[in-house]
Amino acid sequence: MTMQKKVLTVEGMSCNHCATRIQNSIGSIHGVAKVDVDLKGKTVSLEYENEEVTLEEIIEAIDDQGYEVKKD
Repeated sequence: MTMQKKVLTVEGMSCNHCATRIQNSIGSIHGVAKVDVDLKGKTVSLEYENEEVTLEEIIEAIDDQGYEVKKD
């Protein structure tokens, strides 16, 4: 299996509750190994197995929580 690392810029995060929502949402996805939320930097760093989950599925999970992932 191949572990991928990605840093996403996420708009709309403002407090620890936001960070917890995103960590719980993404962290519960099968194939996601690590999630770190940086509120000040407005980023979410993650490690995931690309055979288990796609980046699009992770972004959709963030969108479902009410936050916007900026496309690079």
